[in-house]
Amino acid sequence: MNKEMLKKLVDEFMARVIAKNPGEKEFHQAVMEVAESLLPFIEENPKYKQAKILERITEPERIILFRVPWLDDKGEIQINKGYRIEMNSAIGPYKGGLRFHPTVNLGILKFLAFEQVFKNSLTTLPMGGGKGGSDFDPKGKSDNEVMRFCQSFMTELARHIGPDTDVPAGDIGVGGREIGYMFGQYKRLRNEFTGVLTGKGLDWGGSLVRPEATGYGQVYFAAEMLKTRGLDLKGKICTISGSGNVAQYATQKATQLGGKVVTLSDSEGYIHDPKGIDAEKLAFVMHLKNVKRGRIKEYLEKYPDATYVPGKRPWEVKCDIALPSATQNEIDGNDARTLLANGCFCVSEGANMPSTPEAIEVYLEKKILYGPGKAANAGGVATSGLEMSQNSMRLSWSREEVDSKLQNIMVSIHKNCVKFGTEPDGFINYVKGANIGGFVKVAEAMLAQGLV
Repeated sequence: MNKEMLKKLVDEFMARVIAKNPGEKEFHQAVMEVAESLLPFIEENPKYKQAKILERITEPERIILFRVPWLDDKGEIQINKGYRIEMNSAIGPYKGGLRFHPTVNLGILKFLAFEQVFKNSLTTLPMGGGKGGSDFDPKGKSDNEVMRFCQSFMTELARHIGPDTDVPAGDIGVGGREIGYMFGQYKRLRNEFTGVLTGKGLDWGGSLVRPEATGYGQVYFAAEMLKTRGLDLKGKICTISGSGNVAQYATQKATQLGGKVVTLSDSEGYIHDPKGIDAEKLAFVMHLKNVKRGRIKEYLEKYPDATYVPGKRPWEVKCDIALPSATQNEIDGNDARTLLANGCFCVSEGANMPSTPEAIEVYLEKKILYGPGKAANAGGVATSGLEMSQNSMRLSWSREEVDSKLQNIMVSIHKNCVKFGTEPDGFINYVKGANIGGFVKVAEAMLAQGLV
């Protein structure tokens, strides 16, 4: 299919999607990125076209919207919005995180749920796609306020989820504390102890390696990409954005595999430590972010040799490998060009859709190693799936066992991307590979189950 025909097909398809979902720009962006890879494949496989599989995948099976009233510590009533997008259950129960952040809206959650369908399919585990959350901001709230909010949120959500229906997990703003409060409320309401949420504490149904899984998986995927060019992480300079869960464990795993991580960031700016963020420095960052809930600039109080750059992201720092681990659209076209001009030849995404369409164009045009989020950051949800399995069997696997399964899953995802994404000239287009690889499994299940 030539470029003009593809553009016409994509434009017509996107016009219908945008008309049905006005104003949801992140959702439009996610659908368009998938449509560009999938529409030529669907044209070659008319069974998917006749059954309108892609049109059906872009329409959520169910959207749940609700209000979340709660009392703050001053005794004042606060009201937030709650959401759950149950996107697709063709291959298993809905599975995907809950995000608590002021920027949360319907368009962002639909984009995340749509991406989750493909990501979960790629893991090889039987999980459908979903996403949810609230515009509630846990930052600056007391533990009691967070508990009251989580209990109110779960009071409504509990009637829509279950271990065989929909199994949420954490995402931005939802860590072990929030999962604990929500799980406790679900148990109290339903009078049952089931694996209804993943990311639980180890003493009550959680899995070893779950906190580390997204960051570890992101680095494992980068390592697999590097192997295709006879390279590894040893001695490579890595820039990482974010300083939360994903960034912390990506730093740990990249360092363990011989890389040198020189940046971390938060919403206010980034730190650059040319000597590398080793295990001792990372332990300080983890205490700062997970316990003190401080800002990344406080790193300089302990390590004054580093520099802090306010109001910017770390993509101007020279590196071999970029590991974006903060949020969507954090690398634009200019950032991508700067990265490549500074020697970056590998990008592995730990965040969801951190690169804009223009940035992705730059990567593909220059033929660097680029692992899109739906493939590279699938380690988190893969280990959530392993937690579900352990809950169902009332078992706990060892750290080595879970880490080995995670690594095998990331290798399988990489193989799938190579299978569907290798171009005639030998270049591996991981965007195309991930989209087609994730689509085929869901599409075949949808065909088999009829028009539902």
